[in-house]
Amino acid sequence: LRFTAGNHHGNDVRLICAEMPFDSASLDLVLMPHVLESSDNPHQIIREVERVLMPEGNLIISGFNPYSLWGLHRALGRKQGYPWNGRFIGLPRLKDWLALLGFEVVGGRFAAYAPPFRQQKWLDRASFMEKAGDRWWAVSGGIYFLHAVKRVPGMRLIKPKWNEGLVRKLMPASPKLNKGTQKSARDD
Repeated sequence: LRFTAGNHHGNDVRLICAEMPFDSASLDLVLMPHVLESSDNPHQIIREVERVLMPEGNLIISGFNPYSLWGLHRALGRKQGYPWNGRFIGLPRLKDWLALLGFEVVGGRFAAYAPPFRQQKWLDRASFMEKAGDRWWAVSGGIYFLHAVKRVPGMRLIKPKWNEGLVRKLMPASPKLNKGTQKSARDD
């Protein structure tokens, strides 16, 4: 699987997701929008992300939910074209893979509760499902978003030590009162 990262005018980085050209523990954020579905070896991609993320680094993953109307469409359909020809990975399985590699899932959300209709009139008729999805069938959204943090056992974050003298020098000066004068609330 090849992935292009960069601006709209050219490529900054071209890479194979299972062999990222980054040093170990060098990135603090990795975004993976629907990357795992189109991979033959999603385990290897997650292992590689674990390698390049620094401790307490963030991983954001989006994927198609096989336990949804979208997953049902894929199971009953012809599986031609993206995303139907991809491998939908269930959220419980993905969470298990992440836990084995030392990630902690700290957030997530589902979206796309309506069936994957192609015609606008059918999408309009099913719009009530989008509004009620979070409340009535929260884990059945067609797409999931997951936020995980790489945890390293025995690791403590080192907070920057503030130089109090420097902080005082950088503070805005307050107006000084002349000797012998007192400022009262009436003076304001």
